[in-house]
Amino acid sequence: MKKVAVVLVVVLSLCLVVSMAFAADVKKGVVKSVDEKAGAIVLTVGDKDETIKAGTGVDLKAVKAGAKVAVTVDGGIATKVEADKPKAAVGC
Repeated sequence: MKKVAVVLVVVLSLCLVVSMAFAADVKKGVVKSVDEKAGAIVLTVGDKDETIKAGTGVDLKAVKAGAKVAVTVDGGIATKVEADKPKAAVGC
């Protein structure tokens, strides 16, 4: 019974690690430029520019240079671009 419990813990741990590896990433930054023909966005994150290819569901016409955005990236492809909303202040 102890061996079964150990095997179960190992399998569940591996599932957790694999699921984290395939999870989508959210990058927050400022749109430097949009290239509709190439289907790409240049996003400034911190002090570095990143070119991110847009997926078919992303409306690049709605993305404007200078906008603060949160880009959901899955497998190197932007799947969602939305305005970066500041977190609400908590307190009295």
